[in-house]
Amino acid sequence: MTCGRGEHRIEVPAIEEDDMTITPHEAAQQSCELPRVSGERFAGYAVIGAPFASGHYLALRRFPINSIGDGFTSVWHRNPVGTWTVYSDVPAELSCPRYLGRALSRTEQTDVRAAWTGPADLHVTVGGELEWDLRMTTSPATTLMNAAGSLMPDALWHSPTVLAAMGRVAGPVLGAGRMRLGGHLPNGQWFRANPRQLWAAHTERAVVGGVDLGPEGPLTQQDRLGDFRLPQRGLFATVQVWLEPFDARRHFPARPDTVYADGE
Repeated sequence: MTCGRGEHRIEVPAIEEDDMTITPHEAAQQSCELPRVSGERFAGYAVIGAPFASGHYLALRRFPINSIGDGFTSVWHRNPVGTWTVYSDVPAELSCPRYLGRALSRTEQTDVRAAWTGPADLHVTVGGELEWDLRMTTSPATTLMNAAGSLMPDALWHSPTVLAAMGRVAGPVLGAGRMRLGGHLPNGQWFRANPRQLWAAHTERAVVGGVDLGPEGPLTQQDRLGDFRLPQRGLFATVQVWLEPFDARRHFPARPDTVYADGE
């Protein structure tokens, strides 16, 4: 299997469907096959969400391969009053704000990095603004979801009806509140998500703007971005996502007031 494009292409061995002992780092390296569907397509890994008892919320998207541009890394941050900022290392029009912009207060193009420091340990930085350390673990719930997912053919993974049912089951099983694997995002596009392999994501330390976000814990009220509901516990997954192609006549744009860290 090959990750990336052009000079950034990396040959990696394929994952066997029944290999349940793979580490999060290994799975992330090999999650680079775009879904065989129509739409704007992405493959990679994500900290789907990580809530904090303080009311802060973090999420990460790392898509080394996609159908609309260069690979990118993006971090989402919600503060305790519910204001969202998305940091990306590519322009907003080619990353998450392309779909979320209407719900954001700020976007910033800056240096965003996700570096594996061990088989299950991830260190995330956003310039000098954010530092986040995570450790991924298995649980009976993630093992059950992974076993069930490994038995599903691609045709079922691509079925909106099946994805709707999976979302209804996954939330209670994972203790994550309500979850949806399809629907519409704030800018108007529909989305479909396939979390192929799951782990629990535990934040060991997170600092934003010099403020320690404190211990993990569910939000007082589960938040959402359009129909995408943010899980009420930390979850990491290798993912395939596809979305409705952007149409300027029908969809809201990525926010026009993007801040460029380099002063451009």
